[in-house]
Amino acid sequence: MLTILHNPRCSKSRQTLQLIENANAEVEVVEYLKQPLSEQELRDVASKLGAAPLEMMRTKEAEFKEQNLKGADDDTLFSAMATTPKLMERPIVIKGDKAIIGRPPENVEALL
Repeated sequence: MLTILHNPRCSKSRQTLQLIENANAEVEVVEYLKQPLSEQELRDVASKLGAAPLEMMRTKEAEFKEQNLKGADDDTLFSAMATTPKLMERPIVIKGDKAIIGRPPENVEALL
Protein backbone atom coordinates (compact mmCIF):
# COMPACT_ATOMS: atom_id res chain seq x y z
CA MET A 1 0.00 0.00 0.00
CA LEU A 2 1.31 3.39 -1.03
CA THR A 3 0.32 6.76 0.39
CA ILE A 4 0.69 9.87 -1.73
CA LEU A 5 0.74 13.31 -0.15
CA HIS A 6 -1.01 14.93 -3.08
CA ASN A 7 -1.95 18.34 -4.41
CA PRO A 8 -4.36 17.87 -7.33
CA ARG A 9 -3.48 21.33 -8.67
CA CYS A 10 0.18 20.33 -9.13
CA SER A 11 1.09 18.73 -12.47
CA LYS A 12 3.97 16.70 -10.96
CA SER A 13 1.66 15.40 -8.26
CA ARG A 14 -0.97 14.40 -10.85
CA GLN A 15 1.68 12.72 -13.01
CA THR A 16 3.02 10.79 -10.02
CA LEU A 17 -0.46 9.61 -9.04
CA GLN A 18 -1.06 8.53 -12.65
CA LEU A 19 2.15 6.44 -12.60
CA ILE A 20 0.99 4.73 -9.42
CA GLU A 21 -2.46 4.05 -10.84
CA ASN A 22 -1.00 2.76 -14.11
CA ALA A 23 1.03 0.25 -12.08
CA ASN A 24 -2.23 -0.93 -10.45
CA ALA A 25 -0.73 -0.24 -7.04
CA GLU A 26 -3.03 0.20 -4.08
CA VAL A 27 -2.82 3.85 -3.06
CA GLU A 28 -4.24 6.12 -0.39
CA VAL A 29 -4.45 9.73 -1.53
CA VAL A 30 -3.97 12.36 1.16
CA GLU A 31 -4.66 15.91 0.01
CA TYR A 32 -2.29 17.51 2.48
CA LEU A 33 -3.60 21.03 1.86
CA LYS A 34 -7.03 19.88 3.09
CA GLN A 35 -5.65 17.47 5.73
CA PRO A 36 -2.41 19.07 6.98
CA LEU A 37 0.12 16.81 8.63
CA SER A 38 1.07 17.35 12.26
CA GLU A 39 4.64 18.20 13.21
CA GLN A 40 5.12 14.59 14.37
CA GLU A 41 3.78 13.21 11.09
CA LEU A 42 6.13 15.53 9.19
CA ARG A 43 9.06 14.32 11.30
CA ASP A 44 8.09 10.75 10.47
CA VAL A 45 7.96 11.55 6.74
CA ALA A 46 11.37 13.27 6.92
CA SER A 47 12.79 10.18 8.61
CA LYS A 48 11.36 7.93 5.87
CA LEU A 49 12.80 10.26 3.23
CA GLY A 50 16.16 10.31 4.98
CA ALA A 51 15.99 14.07 4.58
CA ALA A 52 16.35 17.20 6.66
CA PRO A 53 13.15 19.26 6.85
CA LEU A 54 14.61 21.91 4.55
CA GLU A 55 15.04 19.25 1.83
CA MET A 56 11.30 18.56 1.85
CA MET A 57 10.29 22.22 1.60
CA ARG A 58 9.42 24.54 -1.24
CA THR A 59 11.94 27.25 -0.43
CA LYS A 60 10.88 29.47 -3.35
CA GLU A 61 7.35 29.96 -2.04
CA ALA A 62 6.57 33.49 -0.87
CA GLU A 63 5.55 32.10 2.53
CA PHE A 64 9.08 30.73 3.04
CA LYS A 65 10.51 34.22 2.71
CA GLU A 66 7.63 35.90 4.57
CA GLN A 67 8.16 33.59 7.56
CA ASN A 68 11.91 34.27 7.45
CA LEU A 69 12.73 30.54 7.36
CA LYS A 70 16.15 30.75 5.71
CA GLY A 71 18.61 29.41 8.27
CA ALA A 72 15.83 28.36 10.68
CA ASP A 73 16.30 25.31 12.92
CA ASP A 74 14.54 22.00 12.26
CA ASP A 75 11.84 22.57 14.90
CA THR A 76 10.90 25.89 13.30
CA LEU A 77 10.80 24.33 9.82
CA PHE A 78 8.56 21.43 10.92
CA SER A 79 6.27 23.89 12.68
CA ALA A 80 6.10 26.06 9.56
CA MET A 81 5.15 23.08 7.36
CA ALA A 82 2.48 22.03 9.85
CA THR A 83 0.90 25.48 9.93
CA THR A 84 1.52 26.32 6.25
CA PRO A 85 1.26 23.00 4.38
CA LYS A 86 1.86 24.78 1.06
CA LEU A 87 5.55 24.87 2.08
CA MET A 88 5.86 21.08 1.84
CA GLU A 89 7.38 19.68 -1.34
CA ARG A 90 5.00 17.64 -3.44
CA PRO A 91 4.22 14.96 -4.07
CA ILE A 92 5.67 12.66 -1.45
CA VAL A 93 4.97 8.94 -1.80
CA ILE A 94 5.31 6.66 1.22
CA LYS A 95 5.56 2.89 1.35
CA GLY A 96 6.23 1.32 4.73
CA ASP A 97 9.39 2.85 6.18
CA LYS A 98 10.49 4.50 2.92
CA ALA A 99 9.40 7.66 1.15
CA ILE A 100 10.32 9.46 -2.06
CA ILE A 101 9.65 12.93 -3.40
CA GLY A 102 8.01 12.59 -6.82
CA ARG A 103 10.17 15.15 -8.60
CA PRO A 104 10.54 13.90 -11.21
CA PRO A 105 7.47 11.65 -11.07
CA GLU A 106 9.55 8.65 -12.21
CA ASN A 107 11.24 8.66 -8.78
CA VAL A 108 8.19 6.79 -7.47
CA GLU A 109 9.04 3.75 -9.58
CA ALA A 110 11.57 2.77 -6.91
CA LEU A 111 8.62 2.08 -4.55
CA LEU A 112 6.45 0.18 -7.03
